[in-house]
Amino acid sequence: MRKGRPKIEEGHRVKTAMDKPSPTSKRIASDIRATDQFHWFTHDQKQRYYSLCLLSSDVLALAAAWKIAHFLNHFYSPIPPQLNWWEWWGMPSLFWLLVSVILVFFAYGGLYSSSKKAQNYVRAAKLVSAVYLLSLVIAYFYDPKLDPPRSLFFTAWLSSVFIVVGFRLFITLIVNQFERRNQPEIPVFVIAPASRLQKLAAILERRSAYKVVGAALACTANTSATLTAIYHSGAEEVLAEGIPETALASTLFWNLRRAGIRLRLLPSSREILYRRGVPEIVAGIPSLRVETPFVLGLDYRMKRILDFFGALFGLIILSPLLLGVAIAIKLSDPGPVFFRQERIGLQGKIFQMWKFRTMVVNAAQLQQQLEAENITQDGIMFKLKHDPRIIPIGHFLRRTSIDELPQLFNVVIGQMSLVGPRPLPLRDVERFEPWHHIRHQVLPGITGLWQISGRSDIEDFNDAARLDLYYIDNWSLNLDLDILVETVRLVLFGKGAY
Repeated sequence: MRKGRPKIEEGHRVKTAMDKPSPTSKRIASDIRATDQFHWFTHDQKQRYYSLCLLSSDVLALAAAWKIAHFLNHFYSPIPPQLNWWEWWGMPSLFWLLVSVILVFFAYGGLYSSSKKAQNYVRAAKLVSAVYLLSLVIAYFYDPKLDPPRSLFFTAWLSSVFIVVGFRLFITLIVNQFERRNQPEIPVFVIAPASRLQKLAAILERRSAYKVVGAALACTANTSATLTAIYHSGAEEVLAEGIPETALASTLFWNLRRAGIRLRLLPSSREILYRRGVPEIVAGIPSLRVETPFVLGLDYRMKRILDFFGALFGLIILSPLLLGVAIAIKLSDPGPVFFRQERIGLQGKIFQMWKFRTMVVNAAQLQQQLEAENITQDGIMFKLKHDPRIIPIGHFLRRTSIDELPQLFNVVIGQMSLVGPRPLPLRDVERFEPWHHIRHQVLPGITGLWQISGRSDIEDFNDAARLDLYYIDNWSLNLDLDILVETVRLVLFGKGAY
């Protein structure tokens, strides 16, 4: 047992195994929210490095934005002397004041924390914009007659937003790759229904750095026996699914919190919807208010703008690569460069999806002969570990996902999005269960949660469909950016399809 790990005593009270608690400690421990020993929470060394990298990237991004703004602005009007009290490292005092305020706002907003908040790129853009707009108000009250150069202000503002977000995306990509290569095993205790327990444990062992050190049935989650087993297992984290309803829903959370053990829940769609709500008391009844945004539909329109210009920019930048791949395919195997296939898109509409051809010309006819070798458990998707239809250059194209790049054309014409559930062939959709079709209520994408969660390791389509539903339930611009960053990491450093 780990040194200092709490153990269960009579009455489900928790105390350390090393120290005999004083009467005062016993009284404090009677409150479920209290711990037996007070201690500061300390970040590990990796988190400190990550926070320092983000802090440095923010300062460099803001400095680069101001250098760009200064270069463009010196053709018009300089900063008024009333706003330039001193200079440091070649940057005016106004810059350092704005940087200081932005960094404080970022820290207060959790953008240097160890949680997913640090990867909230949309929040970072909003905070930068808020500080710049606030500076206009302060400048007016500081001297109403003062007229800051508009060219400097707007150039610095827009440049700061895009460069800060861009630098953060780059830092996240590099840090995620470093963590994947150097991530230590995390001892985890699994709590789930009997029908899911073995499968969850196998998935964790195969696809993550988790090491399963114990397990219990969901119906026993709040019992003293399960808590004792968790403490004795040395688990640093508990992963739970299907915990039964109790009078106090947070019982397990508080018991684990007192022992310093993290709790990770696998939520249902209904529970995910709860997360979007704001707790309120209405007529003496606890409730959750799920409200619409202030500007309705703005986030989705921003997504479609990002899709169009991102795909168009990608086609222009990657045009030499696309031409080179086309030549390589022609030299590798006789036949067309592109492969077109009917896929199911938004609201079940059929469209032609484009890919670079990675298989022989008669691959569709050969598939019927290979159906018996399909490795998927339910037979919905068709997947072979070693597909004999793949041409020589095809293995490289599929491993690096370069074969998917022509779908940027599908994005430009509005049939697909950069991020969304993967569109599947008619053959696969014909085998769907009714609930699988929910994924067709949103635009399909080139990449998605399924693709960054080990698509070659997912052998049961139900697992892939649950990822699609999770994406729809939790969609935000920030989630799309997270998926795009992870996709780039996998393309550069990871693995693609077979």
